[in-house]
Amino acid sequence: MNPKEFSRRRRQLMRMMGRGSIAILPASRVKIRSRDVAYAYRQDSDFYYLTGFTEPDAVAVLVPGRSNGEYLLFCRERDKLRETWDGYRAGPKRAISEHGADDAFPIADINDILPGIIEQCDRIYYTMGIYPDFDQQLIGWVTALRNKGGNSGHRPDEFIALDHPLHDFRLYKSRAETAAMRRAAKITARAHKRAMSICRPGLFEYEIEAEFLHEYRRNGVCASYPSIVGSGANSCVLHYTDNSRQMQDGDLLLVDAGCEYDYYAADVTRTYPVNGRFTEPQRAIYEVVLEAHQAAMACIRPGGLWNDPHDAAVRVVTRGLKRLGLLKGPLQKLIRSEASKRFFMHRTGHWLGMDVHDVGDYKIADQWRVLEPGMVMTVEPGIYIAPGMRGVPRRWQGIGVRIEDDVLVTRDGHDVLTKDLPRDPDTIEALVGSAL
Repeated sequence: MNPKEFSRRRRQLMRMMGRGSIAILPASRVKIRSRDVAYAYRQDSDFYYLTGFTEPDAVAVLVPGRSNGEYLLFCRERDKLRETWDGYRAGPKRAISEHGADDAFPIADINDILPGIIEQCDRIYYTMGIYPDFDQQLIGWVTALRNKGGNSGHRPDEFIALDHPLHDFRLYKSRAETAAMRRAAKITARAHKRAMSICRPGLFEYEIEAEFLHEYRRNGVCASYPSIVGSGANSCVLHYTDNSRQMQDGDLLLVDAGCEYDYYAADVTRTYPVNGRFTEPQRAIYEVVLEAHQAAMACIRPGGLWNDPHDAAVRVVTRGLKRLGLLKGPLQKLIRSEASKRFFMHRTGHWLGMDVHDVGDYKIADQWRVLEPGMVMTVEPGIYIAPGMRGVPRRWQGIGVRIEDDVLVTRDGHDVLTKDLPRDPDTIEALVGSAL
């Protein structure tokens, strides 16, 4: 991401904050997996959104109108010994020269420096509850300032939730952000095609997962979430991640997987027959989900409401299940009673961006949000008929289908970022096992 992008975002936030304010953002913590082994580090999304700085043990501070610099960064000092063990550190000097900070200090000096800056401000923008240890540190500074008494300076008397304005900014993607998301979508589409092409009965689910990881790493990216690779009955488990079953002839395989490029996620699902041919019941369910997907897509345009795609998908799924005999009764009554929830129990989509389930309100003043250019969302209707489901004929049981794409709202409609990956059942059948 171009450094100018981060500078633009900081200016936008500081204009909204106004003089007399301070925003404080801690970096994500290193998390231990077991004993002295840490999880792969991933920077806090809000912190990265404003800084582009990827190191832990850092705190970003924005002070609109501060004469000695509006953007301050507290970070680790250079340390030859630690860098030998753990790798490169920017240090305060390079935080300024390479990362755009107006001023930078060692993180070890934060207790000596930051309270004095806070003292000059009236309002603190901060997100409570994410890093409890830093919450207590900040509260301690403010409490000490208020206990000083006298007229030694301004003491902040207002805390404002930083996540509310910041997450609204993040909801609208810039050209640079959509370019990153297009790249993530293209790599993800290639990974799905690769997995389809080697799919066959007898493989284990984790062998399909391995194809995704291979494609991701050869492109220098990582998974944006744990891959869901569910065959047979596992296709009906929404968040299945064991990925350990051996796939059988006649199974459906549901794969929900995406990569993250420059901190921006793709989130894509395809469902296909392990042997390359849908059975009649599998294809019937697939075509209902595909029709629901198309109906939802048709609702995505500026001025539409967030919930319109879901309402459209529910109507189609309910009608399709009634046609197949899985729901019985008058169509409108079935829709009103939400009868399809037994088979389609999740929403049709969510915001997408730096986080897979990205930030942003879905309602404003109890009204569904109006769609606007720059918003990115998923479209993912599904039908899941678990084995043993009461009142359902056996031939339908064990069929789980979801079709998911990533969609950008544009000025004149929408753009499917994942358009490179087919949904048509005949094309999918041709892809499955094509590398064998």
